[in-house]
Order: sequence, then C-alpha cells, then structure tokens
Amino acid sequence: MYTALFITGIVAGIYIIVYNVLIKRQRCKSSTTLHGKTAIVTGANTGIGKATALELAKRGARVILACRSQERAEAAIRDIKRESGNAEVVYMQLDLASLQSVRSFAETFLKTEPRLDLLINNAGLLVEGKTEDGFGMIFGVNHLGHFLLTLLLLERLKECGSSRVINVSSKGYTFGTVDFNYLSTHKELGVGGSGYRLFKLYCHSKLCNVLFTHELAKRLQGTSVTCYSLHPGWGAYRIMSTYKVFSSSFSSVLSISLHPHT
Repeated sequence: MYTALFITGIVAGIYIIVYNVLIKRQRCKSSTTLHGKTAIVTGANTGIGKATALELAKRGARVILACRSQERAEAAIRDIKRESGNAEVVYMQLDLASLQSVRSFAETFLKTEPRLDLLINNAGLLVEGKTEDGFGMIFGVNHLGHFLLTLLLLERLKECGSSRVINVSSKGYTFGTVDFNYLSTHKELGVGGSGYRLFKLYCHSKLCNVLFTHELAKRLQGTSVTCYSLHPGWGAYRIMSTYKVFSSSFSSVLSISLHPHT
C-alpha cells in the first residue's frame, strides 16, 4: 500500500512539473497599447507568428505580415482584422529562402512605410533542401534571411525612437555548434538527411540566431534600438509542412515586444 502511494505521489509530482513547465499557458499581463507603431512579423500566417500579429493588432499597431504564401497570409489577415477590429493589417511578400526576395521586401517596405518600431523575426522551418542561393534550407531561412532582413531595415529602426529587434530562437540552441571556417567556405551548410540530422541543423540555426542577437546588441549600444532572442515556451505549431512538433507559445514574444526599455 505504501509503495503504491509513493509511486502515485511521484507520478503526480512529475505531472505537476510537466504541466507547469511545458503545458500551462503563460499570459502577457502588459496593458501597453501600440497606436502609431508599426510592426513586421515574419511567418505570421500561422502559429506563433499569427497569434503575435493578432495581439499586436488588438493593441493598435499597424502590422505587416511578411510571408511567402499570399493565399495563407490573406486568410490570416481576414481572421486578424475580424478578431482585432484593426484594419491596419497588411501583407507583404517575403520568401526567406531567397536573398533577392529579402532585398525586394526591404526595398518595398522602405518606400511605402514611414516607420518601423518592431521587427519580429519569427519564421522558421525544419525541412531538407537548399535555398535559391544554394544554402541549406534550414540555415538559409531560420538565420541567413533574417540576418539580411534586419541589416537592410536597421536604419529605419534607428530613426523611430525606441525600437526593437526580436529573434525567435529555441532552447535547441544549446545543442548547436557553429564552425566559422565552414561558414566561410561552404554554401550548403547542411541540406538534410535523417530526422536527427535535420534536428541538429535546426539547433545550429537557432544558435546562429542567439549569436547574431548578441553581436547586434553590442554594436547598437548607445542607439535607441534594443535586441532580444528568446525561447518563448512550449506549445504545438506547424514548423514542417507534414506534421506538428512541440515548440513555442507566443506570450514571451509579446512580453518582450511590449515590456518597457530598461
């Protein structure tokens, strides 16, 4: 009997820990409004990106959904406008697997939008293959495309007072490594293979997100732009075209977007 009670207690304890750490949804408690602010959210047609875009729209921001698929983005925009009551939600085409597309997006944005207050680099994937420019798809989309996008929009961010760059990373970065010689001499940077190999490539790309954020923050000291990388928590979202995996909720992304500068 005592053994059964002991085992039951252990199981209950494990459940409580798992529930509070992995399942229980955290809520952003900030009441900050964003009227007059403009935000870009990449990969905003689904998952964390869509939830973040919706909440920013509810708070009054002009939200740019930077997505590859126009059809999915426009469907997301209809949902966001309906739920938020904010008509200032627009689509701009961005394919992070094409550096030319990144440049075209930045050029269009800079010509048509007078300000940028929040750049949320959220989009990510876990699939094999190569980008248009010959890089591994995971590295190219998860890191390189966002890297170029941020640099192209940096001056506009600086012009708009207290602005932010938020890179959605993952705790998977702790399993990643970066061979800088490999970066400078090879374009493929891993194109896939086994599921484990894809996971390792994903972790490498998330480490690149963290290192980029750290270096960018150092270089922007003394300006009004602050930089953040984060693992937002746990939830289920579509990171691959064929199935769902456990990853982040949007509450941490939103909290960092809204928290006052310190």
